[in-house]
Amino acid sequence: MSEPKRASLFITCLVDFLFPGVARAMVKVLRHYDVELEFPENQTCCGQPAFNAGFRGEARELALAFLDVFEGCEAVVSPSGSCVAMVKEYYPELFSDDDELNGRFQSLADRTWEFSQYLTEVLGVTEFPGRRDGSLTWHDCCHSLRGLGVRDGPRRLLSSVEGAELLELEKSDECCGFGGLFSVKFDEISSRMLSNKLACIEKSGAESLVATDCSCLMHMAGGLEKSGSEVRALHLAEVLADALEESGTGSQEEASP
Repeated sequence: MSEPKRASLFITCLVDFLFPGVARAMVKVLRHYDVELEFPENQTCCGQPAFNAGFRGEARELALAFLDVFEGCEAVVSPSGSCVAMVKEYYPELFSDDDELNGRFQSLADRTWEFSQYLTEVLGVTEFPGRRDGSLTWHDCCHSLRGLGVRDGPRRLLSSVEGAELLELEKSDECCGFGGLFSVKFDEISSRMLSNKLACIEKSGAESLVATDCSCLMHMAGGLEKSGSEVRALHLAEVLADALEESGTGSQEEASP
């Protein structure tokens, strides 16, 4: 019998302040697979907003704080592909001038996973044991797709859910227009990109839009609501947790670490 898996939860700023249900859903799914979870309460922002704005010194400070919190963990799991990309891609870059710190950050990067990656690549989940009726479509978030190479795993998970119909989204790999600071600095371009994305979502005919980044989901959900659309924007963890609950296979205990 294999040793139990242990993981530390990296709950990002947006999830912590605006979408706590996503964190609870992720906990529920991971506990279904008997993953031992911990939540380091002294974790902070990963520093991505500062890094994107060019404040590399401030980003380095936050990266060092992240290292202090998570360096001793067996695995770090997060519901955000963009924040995981920050850890895996840009932390080592921030410390490329320091061999010792660069090595430590690279080691931590190798143990940091976006939620769907952890399910499919670490736990080896190929079919998800739940049921959720309805049609779904999948949006490839930029950092998850281009930074982490996440593409087929979430689609396999959604396709395997009994009762779910996965409808491919036209231009699924095109940016929704959020892009963090991009949507603030270039709001007109961002709005046009969002309009193009919403048109594809409506064309898919799906009842729910699914992705792995709450920032992208927030952007698209706002556009859908403003347009009067009935399409719901959901995080992958929410869909999977709902499937467990619907099928009666989920844990009955409170979904908190």
